[in-house]
Amino acid sequence: MISWLVRIVLAVSAAMTEWFVATDSLHFQVVQGTVAVFLFTLIVFVVAFWPRHWAERLNRLGRKSSA
Repeated sequence: MISWLVRIVLAVSAAMTEWFVATDSLHFQVVQGTVAVFLFTLIVFVVAFWPRHWAERLNRLGRKSSA
């Protein structure tokens, strides 16, 4: 399960890194790792500071209103 998440983050970071660095470059893996760390940090930040009213609104999706 964790390996899937790591692969997804690395795949996204590879796609983002390709915009700025050539894949044949010696620095590609370093830049890809740096971008992956930033993406992971962004994901943790969003999960940690997710507003409560957004979660409540998402929980109500699909339920019938009882008005």
